[in-house]
Amino acid sequence: MPQLRLALNQIDAHVGDLARNADSVVRWTRHCAEQGAHLAAFPEMVLTGYPVEDLALRSSFVEASRAALRALAARLAEEGLGELPVVVGYLDRCPTDRPRYGQPAGAPQNAAAVLHRGRIVLNLAKHHLPNYGVFDEFRYFVPGDTLPVLRLHGVDIALAICEDLWQDGGRVPAARSAKAGLLLSVNASPYERDKDDTRLELVRKRAQEAGCTTAYLAMTGGQDELVFDGDSIVVDRHGEVVARAPQFAEGCVVLDLDLPPAAPDAPDGVVDDGLRVDRVVLSEEPLPAYEPELSGGVAERLADEEEVYSALVVGLRAYVTKNGFRSVLLGLSGGIDSALVAAIACDALGAENVHAVSMPSKYSSQHSRDDAADLARRTGLHFRTVPIAPMFDAYMDSLGLTGLAEENLQARLRGTLLMALSNQEGHLVLAPGNKSELAVGYSTLYGDAVGAYGPIKDVYKSWVFRLAEWRNRAAEERGQTPPIPANSITKPPSAELRPGQVDTDSLPDYPVLDAVLGLYVDHDRGADEIVAAGYARDLVTKTLRMVDTAEYKRRQYPPGTKISPKGFGKDRRLPITNGWRETGLTPPPA
Repeated sequence: MPQLRLALNQIDAHVGDLARNADSVVRWTRHCAEQGAHLAAFPEMVLTGYPVEDLALRSSFVEASRAALRALAARLAEEGLGELPVVVGYLDRCPTDRPRYGQPAGAPQNAAAVLHRGRIVLNLAKHHLPNYGVFDEFRYFVPGDTLPVLRLHGVDIALAICEDLWQDGGRVPAARSAKAGLLLSVNASPYERDKDDTRLELVRKRAQEAGCTTAYLAMTGGQDELVFDGDSIVVDRHGEVVARAPQFAEGCVVLDLDLPPAAPDAPDGVVDDGLRVDRVVLSEEPLPAYEPELSGGVAERLADEEEVYSALVVGLRAYVTKNGFRSVLLGLSGGIDSALVAAIACDALGAENVHAVSMPSKYSSQHSRDDAADLARRTGLHFRTVPIAPMFDAYMDSLGLTGLAEENLQARLRGTLLMALSNQEGHLVLAPGNKSELAVGYSTLYGDAVGAYGPIKDVYKSWVFRLAEWRNRAAEERGQTPPIPANSITKPPSAELRPGQVDTDSLPDYPVLDAVLGLYVDHDRGADEIVAAGYARDLVTKTLRMVDTAEYKRRQYPPGTKISPKGFGKDRRLPITNGWRETGLTPPPA
């Protein structure tokens, strides 16, 4: 049986930085060659980064991607790496220049190519285009219509791109019809909580449907609100796991595979779903038999809390560093939200690059001030105290505000102070709001909502507590100082904008609120369905009304790491001006 040493490069990419991404491909290809690989693969659109969004509609960017691919092929050969076939994702253009109704201008394609001996020997475009959640690929791309097959060392390798595996039909059954020995899919699959379980079952199912070993190579790193968790997987034709990469880590999985030989009667022409077999032969003869050395290994899975926390760390680090910042700034109130954000920031960037400000008002409790200072001591971040009482008194003398306006003024003074320090010192400001607060509008525009990034924007309050407790527990297990003061976790949450204020004055208990929000926001359940699930109608009606009327606030909130199936932003797009309300009223009988 033919043998093949496959190298899957689970790496990060920087959207738009073609030169940096090409350098990364060359560096990792050299590593693959040193490991004796016979085929090296890189993630979906690794040369351009993913997702490129409307950059795909700029002819200049498409042409730059195509030119970068040609230059990369030549460079690999010049640096002595040309004999190793390399699969690289990039942005291409449909071969035909004839415009068609409903196609994006210029007909861009989400593509991949095989580079060998200084040339592009085979290319393909994604056949199935995702158009749900954060994906808008119908807007940007036209689909490919081939089944690309690379014959290498006597093995037929069918190629696919991400959604080609997630949707039924297309290249998976076509790979079986073409009698491929290996199905290789390159991906940039964004992270969601528990997606690793879904992904594993998907790859197992597709391998059985394709009837061959299936390799699922994934991207890692972060881009704006998206995080890519890696978790590359190789399974045999029966669906048994052969290798699995770590989560949230760059690296190269190298493994020796025994694969069936290319079938003498492998079909040409059109197979399943109208896909035309596009076969390129690099080498007909199998390699001389060798003793397998590399199994790839199966990395241990992260527990739920560690997985989510890792995603938040990777997302924040990517956003800060890729946008050219070196340090961050946040307000530290002593409460659970800002404490968790501070811990994430220290883990992402190092405590020496995290600056925090305590901004007490006359309503700030002493224990909150002490908790903020305690967190600073525990983590080693930069800490200062700037009381806002003199500023507040000056405003009140001029405006005479009362009630909610007086409360919100405090938050807005803090926001102004943070932005002023950001301008003066060059830090990126972090917003500490969580998903529960954003959902119901429990935040102040230009106050606690100020900032350039919201690390826990997609984390419900119940999970904020879980993550804080996990982070402290993890520190204790490592013999380290827990970063978050116990009092910040155990005390009742409060904005401390008036005497004795706690969140439950305005909101239901968070476990109940989060359950209702999960049904409404994440799963689009209507009011009657939520009531039928066991929640009081008054509670449901009030909660849903708060969510609906806060849309204008959420539109002005900064981006933040997505960890749920439906985060606020691209996932959930509702009109701000909207007369529809989920009142929970049952329609009258006909």
